[in-house]
Parts: sequence; C-alpha cells; structure tokens
Amino acid sequence: MATPADNRVLIVGGGATGMTAALRLADAGRDVILFAKKPFTESSSNYAQGGIAAVMTATDSVAAHVNDTLIAGAGLCDPEAVEHIATHARASVEWLLAQGVGFTRENDSDALHLTREGGHSERRIVHATDATGAEIMRALTARVENNPRIEVRKKHIVVDLLTSKKRGLDGENRVLGVYAFDRKKGKVETIAAHAVILATGGASKVYLYTSNPDTSTGDGIAMAWRAGCRVANMEFMQFHPTCLYHPHAKSFLISEAVRGEGGKLVLPNGEQFMQRHDERAELAPRDIVARAIDYEMKRGGLDSVYLDISHQPAEFVREHFPNISERCTQFGFDMTTQALPVVPAAHYTCGGVMTDLAARTDVAGLYAAGECAHIGLHGANRLASNSLLECIVMAQAAADDILQRDLSQTESAALPEWDESQVIDPDEQIVVTHNWDELRRAMWDYVGIVRSNKRLERAQHRVRLLQEEIREYYSNFRIDNNLIELRNLVTVAELIINSALQRQESRGLHYTLDYPDKLPDDEARHTIIEPVA
Repeated sequence: MATPADNRVLIVGGGATGMTAALRLADAGRDVILFAKKPFTESSSNYAQGGIAAVMTATDSVAAHVNDTLIAGAGLCDPEAVEHIATHARASVEWLLAQGVGFTRENDSDALHLTREGGHSERRIVHATDATGAEIMRALTARVENNPRIEVRKKHIVVDLLTSKKRGLDGENRVLGVYAFDRKKGKVETIAAHAVILATGGASKVYLYTSNPDTSTGDGIAMAWRAGCRVANMEFMQFHPTCLYHPHAKSFLISEAVRGEGGKLVLPNGEQFMQRHDERAELAPRDIVARAIDYEMKRGGLDSVYLDISHQPAEFVREHFPNISERCTQFGFDMTTQALPVVPAAHYTCGGVMTDLAARTDVAGLYAAGECAHIGLHGANRLASNSLLECIVMAQAAADDILQRDLSQTESAALPEWDESQVIDPDEQIVVTHNWDELRRAMWDYVGIVRSNKRLERAQHRVRLLQEEIREYYSNFRIDNNLIELRNLVTVAELIINSALQRQESRGLHYTLDYPDKLPDDEARHTIIEPVA
C-alpha cells in the first residue's frame, strides 16, 4: 500500500502551465512533485513562437481583446471565461517579467514591443523575438530547479489517476493519487495525494502531421476521462496553416507573426489567393487560412503553397524572426530572398477536460489547466497567442484554489501498489509501432481539416478495432512509454470522432461536407461527452 498523502500537490506536466502552478504553490509554502515525461525543452510551451496576447497600451482595451476572441471562437466561447482570461492578461505578463522572462523591448526604451497576429484588431502580442515559449521556459526552469519545495521527477509518465470511485469508496468521487511510470527504472510507483493538477498539454500527436513535439499525446485528457470527468468540444482541433514543408523539418512551425508583419501566401506561380477566401486575407483566423490552403493544394494538386515575406527589408526579417530565419537556413531556405513552402499541420487542441474558472474538474481534488482543459475560452477556434496566456492565468487559478484548502484535513485512503504479477514482457513491440502509425494516418485521412460522416465512420471503426488490440496488449504485457501514450491517444481519438459525429454543422475548426452551413449562433451548443457510469 502507498504511503498516505500529506500536504503535497502532484503536478503532471513540465510545460509553462505545470511550472507556473508549481512556483505559485511552492512560493506559498506548499511542497510539489512535478512529473515531466521528457526534458522541459520538449514541452509544447518551449516550441511556442508567437507570444502572449495582453492589453498593454492605452489605445487598446480588454473589451477589444474579448471581442476579437469571441469572433475567432465562432459563437462558442464562454463570455465569462473570455472576460476572465483577458482581464488577467496584463498581470500574467507582469508576473512573467518578475520571474526573469526577457520579453522584446522597443528600441532604446523599457516599453515592451508589441506585434500583431491574425484575428487581433490591435498590436497586443507581447513576445520574445520569435521564440517566446523558449524564453518563458528558460526563466521558469531556472526558478523551478532552484526551488527546494519543488521535486522534479524527470522521465516519469503518469499512467493513471487513482480515485475513490475506482477504490469503491462511498461519497463524492475524489482523486487519491497516481500511478507513475519511471522510464529509467521501468517501474510503476504508487503516489498518494489530495490534489493533482493535470498540465499535460494537447493531443495533436494523434495526427500524422503536427507542429507539436512528441509529448503531445493527450495524456491528461485520457486520464481524466477514465477517472470520470466530462470532456467538451474535442472536434475542434486547430491546424496551424503554415508549417515548413521539408522532409527533415518535422513540420517546423512558421509563426503567425510572419503574416502579421506582412507575409503573403502565394501559389507556386506567385499568385496571392487569400483574398478569394476572406476579406481579411492573411490576417484571417487560423481555421479559415488552413482551409484555404487545403483547398488550394487540393485544387491545384500541390504539395504545398508558399509564404513570402521577402519583400520586407532583409534586416527587418532577421531582426523580427531571428530563430525562424536561422532554422530555415539550416534547411536551405533564405526567407529574406525567397518564399517558404508551407503546409497545414495539427497544432492545438481547443477542447479538453471540462473545468470551472478555478480549474476544478468533475473529480474533487483534480484540476486541469492549459491545453488539456476546456474552460470556454477558445470556442470553435483559438485566437492566436491566447494559449500561453491561458496557461499562466489558469495555472495560477488552480494553485490559488488549492492554497485556500487545508489538504491535511482531507481523509486519506490506502492505495494498492501496481500489480505486475499477471503480466509478461512484450514479445512483439512491432504491434505497438504499427498501431501508432495506423491510428495517426487514419486520423489524418478521415478526421482532418475537411470531414464527412463517411470519413468519420471509417475512422471510428478503425479506432475501435485498435482499442481492442491495445486493451488486450495493455492487460497482458508490462507497460512502457510507447504503450501508455498509444493507449491515451486511442482514447482521445475516439473522443474526437464521437464529438465530430455529434456536431451537425460546420463551425470554426470543424468543417464537414455533410453539413457545410453553420447553425445560427443562438443555437450553438458545446459538444459535451459524459463518461459511462
């Protein structure tokens, strides 16, 4: 049996959300265990290029930020959630500055440099050149690794949440702890806790092509679902319109800010096409731009379209996009003189585990924040640079709610150790590898940018077959990192497909050939999936 929980908090995920929550709790005197599957540099937060949306000038307003978010969300945002996030944006930027984040400044001044991205009516993107996420992670990592109250367990992946319902206990369903797999030792440890924060990021790795790192396997969403939490709006998977098209680039992201600073999308012959799809052209929201590129590629039989900012002065391009420019050079492209080949790729999970504005889920003591959660901020589409903002605001909300509670007064329950007595070492790892590939290809082919009921039903059939295979494999063999992630991805894939089949309209990121029109906004509803009792 596991040792009863003390006053510590478990945080699952080593990105900006997990680190922010850990620091907030530790600075207030709470002990924290932070689980990270891979090095902190392999979190989605570290790959974020654009920045953080926040009202920082007198010419801008929270009301304008809210309105831009509501427009991008295509009628499905929760206005209260949008207002909450936008109102706390400036304080979040100031908190990050206090942690040592070096945001880009205006020339020879202390004023923060603000850029503009698609869907924003004002320049309000606080950034660190074109590598904002990496700079935030650098600063937070330094603080986390030097905080004696934060125990970082690297190369650990949480297998599942332990709950009172799973233990057959009476009363409300509450979290009791976790099973965590130590990848170095190959062992599963049982760790008790009265509070757990899921900060695991999104699930874009469910698709064949993604801008996300390999860690984005939907772990938190799948674990919360199995624990008894509702999930919402999983059909709204955002495809970033401009990822570098190169066999070795692994879908390297070309920031939205490139279009914000004048970059044009063109066909191989140099013809601009975005004005045919939306009057905002390159500054239209991402779902519109991604669909436009997908349409032009299919119409012309193209491998890619092109993003061209070479008309801007070379010094301007290198100054604003030093990291993107350098990375493109490594792949043989000079963005100061030539257009970059780009394609859409899965980028952001707009749905997730349902929470309130304190990040509380349906299971007592269990919190979810950041990309794995759904608070109603993003609606049917995410406005650029609201994601890092949500990470900071909601991580602090989760921590603040926990700090208001005396966890030591919560009744403890003895937890069983992980049982491996009935399993053996896997005999054919190739089964897991093949299932990984089959799942991601089926999702790309049938549940991508443009969908139909027929495609979704094909994907549903394949996913159910894969689930059976994985369930049998999981029951009979010792687990490893790949099997844990594959199990979670198949769960998330089913949630995405079932959500997509329920939505009988095209809205935001969900476009279906069977229902190409959008319902009136007053008829718009969230797609909520409830666990089977």
